[in-house]
Amino acid sequence: MLNALEVVTTVIVGVMVGVEFSVAFIMNRILDALPEDSGQLGHAHGGRMLGALMPFWYIGSLVLSAIWAVAGWHHHGAGLVVTAAGLLIVSVVMSILLLVPINNRNKTWTPDNRPADWKQQLRRWDRFHYVRVAVIIAAFTLLVAALT
Repeated sequence: MLNALEVVTTVIVGVMVGVEFSVAFIMNRILDALPEDSGQLGHAHGGRMLGALMPFWYIGSLVLSAIWAVAGWHHHGAGLVVTAAGLLIVSVVMSILLLVPINNRNKTWTPDNRPADWKQQLRRWDRFHYVRVAVIIAAFTLLVAALT
Protein backbone atom coordinates (compact mmCIF):
# COMPACT_ATOMS: atom_id res chain seq x y z
CA MET A 1 0.00 0.00 0.00
CA LEU A 2 2.89 2.37 0.77
CA ASN A 3 4.26 1.86 -2.75
CA ALA A 4 0.93 2.92 -4.28
CA LEU A 5 0.85 6.02 -2.06
CA GLU A 6 4.40 6.91 -3.09
CA VAL A 7 3.62 6.59 -6.79
CA VAL A 8 0.29 8.45 -6.62
CA THR A 9 1.81 11.29 -4.59
CA THR A 10 4.80 11.62 -6.90
CA VAL A 11 2.64 11.64 -10.03
CA ILE A 12 0.18 14.20 -8.61
CA VAL A 13 2.99 16.52 -7.48
CA GLY A 14 4.80 15.99 -10.79
CA VAL A 15 1.76 16.93 -12.86
CA MET A 16 1.24 20.01 -10.66
CA VAL A 17 4.85 21.00 -11.28
CA GLY A 18 4.31 20.57 -15.02
CA VAL A 19 1.20 22.75 -15.03
CA GLU A 20 2.84 25.49 -12.97
CA PHE A 21 6.03 25.35 -15.06
CA SER A 22 3.90 25.68 -18.19
CA VAL A 23 2.07 28.68 -16.75
CA ALA A 24 5.35 30.38 -15.85
CA PHE A 25 7.37 29.73 -18.96
CA ILE A 26 4.87 29.05 -21.75
CA MET A 27 1.33 30.30 -21.14
CA ASN A 28 2.29 33.71 -19.76
CA ARG A 29 4.59 34.36 -22.72
CA ILE A 30 1.80 33.39 -25.12
CA LEU A 31 -0.73 35.61 -23.33
CA ASP A 32 1.70 38.53 -23.18
CA ALA A 33 2.25 38.31 -26.96
CA LEU A 34 -1.46 38.59 -27.80
CA PRO A 35 -2.68 41.87 -29.28
CA GLU A 36 -4.45 44.64 -27.42
CA ASP A 37 -6.50 43.49 -24.43
CA SER A 38 -6.53 39.78 -25.28
CA GLY A 39 -3.56 38.96 -23.06
CA GLN A 40 -5.01 40.67 -20.01
CA LEU A 41 -8.36 38.96 -20.57
CA GLY A 42 -6.54 35.63 -20.90
CA HIS A 43 -4.67 36.23 -17.64
CA ALA A 44 -7.97 37.01 -15.90
CA HIS A 45 -9.63 33.88 -17.29
CA GLY A 46 -6.63 31.74 -16.35
CA GLY A 47 -6.76 33.22 -12.86
CA ARG A 48 -10.39 32.23 -12.50
CA MET A 49 -9.94 28.75 -13.95
CA LEU A 50 -6.68 27.71 -12.29
CA GLY A 51 -7.46 29.72 -9.16
CA ALA A 52 -10.42 27.42 -8.55
CA LEU A 53 -8.40 24.21 -9.06
CA MET A 54 -4.99 24.90 -7.58
CA PRO A 55 -5.96 25.18 -3.89
CA PHE A 56 -7.19 21.57 -3.96
CA TRP A 57 -4.11 20.46 -5.88
CA TYR A 58 -1.62 22.19 -3.58
CA ILE A 59 -3.35 21.12 -0.36
CA GLY A 60 -3.94 17.62 -1.74
CA SER A 61 -0.26 17.26 -2.66
CA LEU A 62 0.73 18.42 0.80
CA VAL A 63 -1.69 16.01 2.52
CA LEU A 64 -0.51 13.07 0.41
CA SER A 65 3.12 13.91 1.16
CA ALA A 66 2.36 14.16 4.88
CA ILE A 67 0.60 10.79 4.83
CA TRP A 68 3.57 9.29 2.98
CA ALA A 69 5.96 10.78 5.56
CA VAL A 70 3.97 9.29 8.45
CA ALA A 71 3.32 5.92 6.80
CA GLY A 72 6.91 5.57 5.67
CA TRP A 73 8.56 7.02 8.76
CA HIS A 74 10.80 3.99 9.30
CA HIS A 75 11.54 3.47 5.61
CA HIS A 76 14.39 4.69 3.47
CA GLY A 77 13.91 8.27 2.25
CA ALA A 78 11.57 9.43 5.03
CA GLY A 79 13.69 12.51 5.64
CA LEU A 80 13.43 13.45 1.98
CA VAL A 81 9.64 13.12 2.10
CA VAL A 82 9.43 15.24 5.27
CA THR A 83 11.58 17.91 3.61
CA ALA A 84 9.42 17.77 0.46
CA ALA A 85 6.30 18.19 2.61
CA GLY A 86 7.97 21.18 4.28
CA LEU A 87 8.63 22.73 0.88
CA LEU A 88 5.01 22.12 -0.10
CA ILE A 89 3.98 23.96 3.07
CA VAL A 90 6.17 26.85 1.94
CA SER A 91 4.45 26.81 -1.46
CA VAL A 92 1.00 26.92 0.15
CA VAL A 93 1.99 29.78 2.47
CA MET A 94 3.53 31.67 -0.45
CA SER A 95 0.36 31.14 -2.44
CA ILE A 96 -1.93 32.40 0.30
CA LEU A 97 0.17 35.39 1.32
CA LEU A 98 1.70 36.52 -1.98
CA LEU A 99 0.03 35.10 -5.08
CA VAL A 100 -3.66 34.68 -4.22
CA PRO A 101 -4.24 38.36 -3.34
CA ILE A 102 -2.90 39.45 -6.73
CA ASN A 103 -4.78 36.67 -8.51
CA ASN A 104 -8.04 37.60 -6.77
CA ARG A 105 -7.73 41.13 -8.11
CA ASN A 106 -6.57 40.03 -11.56
CA LYS A 107 -9.42 37.61 -12.17
CA THR A 108 -11.97 40.44 -11.93
CA TRP A 109 -10.19 42.83 -14.28
CA THR A 110 -11.53 43.81 -17.66
CA PRO A 111 -10.16 46.47 -20.00
CA ASP A 112 -12.73 48.84 -18.47
CA ASN A 113 -11.97 48.34 -14.77
CA ARG A 114 -8.33 47.29 -14.50
CA PRO A 115 -6.03 49.54 -12.48
CA ALA A 116 -3.33 51.65 -14.07
CA ASP A 117 -0.62 49.43 -12.56
CA TRP A 118 -2.10 46.12 -13.73
CA LYS A 119 1.00 45.17 -15.71
CA GLN A 120 3.24 45.77 -12.70
CA GLN A 121 0.94 43.65 -10.53
CA LEU A 122 1.08 40.80 -13.05
CA ARG A 123 4.88 41.07 -13.19
CA ARG A 124 4.99 40.89 -9.38
CA TRP A 125 2.77 37.78 -9.51
CA ASP A 126 5.15 36.28 -12.10
CA ARG A 127 8.20 36.88 -9.87
CA PHE A 128 6.52 35.22 -6.90
CA HIS A 129 5.33 32.40 -9.16
CA TYR A 130 8.88 31.71 -10.42
CA VAL A 131 10.01 31.25 -6.81
CA ARG A 132 7.01 29.02 -6.06
CA VAL A 133 7.77 26.90 -9.14
CA ALA A 134 11.35 26.47 -7.93
CA VAL A 135 10.06 25.40 -4.51
CA ILE A 136 7.67 22.79 -5.89
CA ILE A 137 10.30 21.50 -8.34
CA ALA A 138 12.59 20.98 -5.35
CA ALA A 139 9.78 19.17 -3.48
CA PHE A 140 9.09 16.96 -6.49
CA THR A 141 12.80 16.17 -6.86
CA LEU A 142 12.97 15.10 -3.22
CA LEU A 143 9.91 12.87 -3.63
CA VAL A 144 11.47 11.20 -6.67
CA ALA A 145 14.73 10.73 -4.78
CA ALA A 146 12.81 9.16 -1.88
CA LEU A 147 11.49 6.49 -4.26
CA THR A 148 14.97 5.13 -4.92
